[in-house]
Amino acid sequence: MTRLPDPDSLRLLVLIAELGSLGRAATELGVAQPSASKRLSALERLLGLVLVDRTRRGSTLTPDGVLVAGWSRRVLDEMAALATGADALRAKRDAELRVAASMTLAEHLVPAWIGELRRHRPQLYVGLQVINSEQVIETVHAGEVDLGFVETPRTPPGLATRVVAQDRLVVVVTPGHDWADRPEPLAVAELSATPLVLREHGSGTRETLDHELRRAGVPAATALVELGSATAVRGAVVAGAGPAVISELAVRADLADGRLVQVAVADLDLRRALRAVWPRGRRLFGPAADLLAATRSAR
Repeated sequence: MTRLPDPDSLRLLVLIAELGSLGRAATELGVAQPSASKRLSALERLLGLVLVDRTRRGSTLTPDGVLVAGWSRRVLDEMAALATGADALRAKRDAELRVAASMTLAEHLVPAWIGELRRHRPQLYVGLQVINSEQVIETVHAGEVDLGFVETPRTPPGLATRVVAQDRLVVVVTPGHDWADRPEPLAVAELSATPLVLREHGSGTRETLDHELRRAGVPAATALVELGSATAVRGAVVAGAGPAVISELAVRADLADGRLVQVAVADLDLRRALRAVWPRGRRLFGPAADLLAATRSAR
């Protein structure tokens, strides 16, 4: 047998067993008796069995019909359990959203996107993990979050991605630093050779910088100190620890106020795309899809 009975046909057979009448079973299903009779006949042809004896006094299940009706009850009970479980999963999905975001995105962009989402879903609980880009990718692959945001220069394998914002890394120093008032751009080789205040390995900022330095034919950056967030890097530079390469988002106010100075670097392109990521082949639904939509409306 290549085809399976449809649930309504199984439900009709069970109702005939319970009510003892094809007419009453049809009424219970909300269909006309001729339609119910045709459905029962189609079920018998599909199974190759006589299921009901029809007489003027009513409808009686045959021995085969009794067996099939018992199996049908179990099938319908399991289908009801499936529907109930799916409703519960959907309610859980619509009640909470699990997000992981890299540091720069979490500090400067994601809160506004979540705020936009919660204007339309005020009862929604949003759990946000703030970790570096490499950890975000691992977390999304593991299915621990519904949506991730990263700042890596590469498209993570096995994940679907969408660009949600553009960013640029900048070299910054304090106004008293030797690089602050130099008349010509800094050579990329000098940047590579100078110890810098850097994000840790695994961060999108560090990966972007090292990727572009290698493309320029010079070694990866040397760390004076490694810190776990853009805020920490910015604070260290302001305190005079040394130069840093950092997201423009993190130091925009400092550059405008003169607390920090941007240093031009010759032949180095530090622009980057910031991306949302989720498992490839999975369609986003509910709050995850709404959050991704909020990134577009916020641009």
